[in-house]
Amino acid sequence: MTIQKAIFAGGCFWCMVKPFDRYDGVISVVSGYTGGDVENPSYELVCTNTTGHREAVEITFEDEIISYEELLSIFWRQIDPTDAGGQFFDRGESYQTAIYTTSPEQYEKAHQSKHDLEASGKFSKEIQTEILPAKPFYPAEEGHQNYYLKNPSHYNRYAIGSGRVAFKINHWGEEE
Repeated sequence: MTIQKAIFAGGCFWCMVKPFDRYDGVISVVSGYTGGDVENPSYELVCTNTTGHREAVEITFEDEIISYEELLSIFWRQIDPTDAGGQFFDRGESYQTAIYTTSPEQYEKAHQSKHDLEASGKFSKEIQTEILPAKPFYPAEEGHQNYYLKNPSHYNRYAIGSGRVAFKINHWGEEE
């Protein structure tokens, strides 16, 4: 058994946990911050859009059960990859999308998946999601972990109100 980590920034990290959390082979999904140079940032600091950090999830997975390519496919279906300014009504650097790769193999697979999405014609605009080498990942405060389980009513209102659910249904024919 090989344990790996995948790191994805897909806008608000609350909405990026549930889609991955339900798959066999996913050991954990942690909300946090990555991409910047400030050590141990807080939510408030990251929201200033001055740290270089983005809200992200770190997924620990068993690659014999769920592959990195499968995780990439799930990731692409959670975001608007053509939006360089953030995600849905969350705007700014901390909500921009990115795939943070932890190995040369992940880097190659991420670029291939991005190329495949571009070639699919699913989107009429250019894919803006960056593929970057992983930097230190800092777990978010406990209140942000598994938010969809702790605050399901607020989570659902947010996912719908932000436009994320409608976008996913419109582009992928599915909510999750």
